[in-house]
Amino acid sequence: MSEEIIPDVPVTSDVLENEEPAVNYSALSLAELAEMFQKLAVSEDRMKRSKEAEAVKSAFYKRLLKEKAEAGSTTDVQEPGGTEEDVTEQEESSAEEQSAAAGTVSENPFDEIERGFKALYNAYRKEKAEYNRQQEKEREHNLELKQAVIADLKALVEKQEDVNATFPAFREIQNRWRTIGPVPVQSFRNLNDTYQLYVEQFYDMVKINRELRDLDFKKNLEVKEKFCEAAEKLAEKENVVEAFKELQKLHEQWKEYGPVAKQFREDIWNRFKAATSVINKKYQAYFEGQKEQYAENLAAKTKLCEQVEAIAEKEIRSSGEWNDSTKEIEDIQKQWKGIGYASKKENQKIYERFRAACDKFFERKREFYSAYKDEMNENLQKKIALCEEAEALKTSTAWKKTTDQLINLQKQWKEIGAVPRKKSEALWKRFRAACDEFFNERDKQARPENDFYGNLKAKKHLIEEINAYVLSDDDDANAEAAQDFAAKWQSIGFVPFKEKDKIAAAYRDAMNSKFPDVSRRSRGHAPKNEKERLVQKYLKKEQDIVTYENNIGFFAASKNSEPLIRQMQERIDKAKAELKELELQIIALDSAENEK
Repeated sequence: MSEEIIPDVPVTSDVLENEEPAVNYSALSLAELAEMFQKLAVSEDRMKRSKEAEAVKSAFYKRLLKEKAEAGSTTDVQEPGGTEEDVTEQEESSAEEQSAAAGTVSENPFDEIERGFKALYNAYRKEKAEYNRQQEKEREHNLELKQAVIADLKALVEKQEDVNATFPAFREIQNRWRTIGPVPVQSFRNLNDTYQLYVEQFYDMVKINRELRDLDFKKNLEVKEKFCEAAEKLAEKENVVEAFKELQKLHEQWKEYGPVAKQFREDIWNRFKAATSVINKKYQAYFEGQKEQYAENLAAKTKLCEQVEAIAEKEIRSSGEWNDSTKEIEDIQKQWKGIGYASKKENQKIYERFRAACDKFFERKREFYSAYKDEMNENLQKKIALCEEAEALKTSTAWKKTTDQLINLQKQWKEIGAVPRKKSEALWKRFRAACDEFFNERDKQARPENDFYGNLKAKKHLIEEINAYVLSDDDDANAEAAQDFAAKWQSIGFVPFKEKDKIAAAYRDAMNSKFPDVSRRSRGHAPKNEKERLVQKYLKKEQDIVTYENNIGFFAASKNSEPLIRQMQERIDKAKAELKELELQIIALDSAENEK
């Protein structure tokens, strides 16, 4: 009976390559790839890792091309290639080029790292080519040796001499065959089949001594029983891939031994085949499960790609939005790392898609902050200029003119955008110190026509009046009183600069406390008539102005507050214009009522 092994699961290169997902070389830097290749080139098993060497080389030149393009380098990248026969010629050419360029040191860092990598790679290729030549030479030699063994075996079979004389020679021929190494792949099957044919002829045709034959059968049976035990033990191994690899070795060893007695041949073969079937089924189930897991991983990674692509495409205008989006991207990248590999066919594609989306986002972010940095530097120069102007005015005694000039400078300051965070607070303190110095001195020198402390006293007195006001049962009267208080407040001039925020807050609290009904109606309750509606709107707008001005005081002490201050000032200017329009509308309604 022929003992040819036919595994339940065909072993293909695709299956074996999927046993361990490939290293993601595209995520490594040029230095990391060069270091990886250098370690590979000195490893003991380097001659068996040519596919890995080619993968590292390919990733290196892809990365080199990309980084050169990003850096704007115009130097061409010439990736080493060609057949192994061309290695010696290319090495000599490379040596000549290096010798010619020995006196010139490149100023391009890419040239240096490329030259170093190319030298490593060419040295490895040269060694590999020599190794392959030696291996091929050795295989050809082994082929000659095995052909000689077959010739001797054939001659032994054809002699059909007394087995006592031929059997020791047969044993010697078998030992010679087993000790000879591998032969060229294209010759293996035909060579092995021929050898097995003569072995079977020897056992079947030669009138072998039964005692010696039975002893040989017994030895073969003992060895094959051990193979069966080893295969059965492999069937219990948790690592299915390793078990499958070791099973293939057992199959090769099985073929090296001759037959067993006829009464045991079928049983021993069926036992070995049964253990093989168990391992093959587990191996097949393992890769079926891997396929399902790969599909799930691919779906999960595709979803993450879509999320990053959406973020990379959306319009982002502010630094805060960029920070929030960056946090989203980083969270997605963490999720990505927690997901396993996709199939070998899809894994690199999905990674490149994800990497491209991330690169696009961070490239846009770099462009934004590059422009933002330029704008902040321009703003810095503008605010430095305002500081210098304020410092030039701080000792002036032209109180009215200088006050207007400094107020104008303050408006310009609010209109200028953000400056670098490290400079912002110190710059604001410098500007405010110059303004405070002038206003403090101005307040000390105040004249009757510009009595800031008198205005402060008047506003305090008005607040006392608001608190002392007794509410009427007539909502219209209360609303009119509130309007009068607001008008008086607006008619009082400036107070000392350092008291502005405090007195504004006290006024707002007094109005909110004394006229809660008016405040509530301004927040949503329907007014009784058009005048009341305008009055409510007027009071609400006035409170808004107080709030905005107060906010500016708070923001001024914070870092990176220029955009907020500018926004508050725009609201104040708009609210004051609306306040003026409301005042004219209320006056018009009063005039119409008086005419009636």
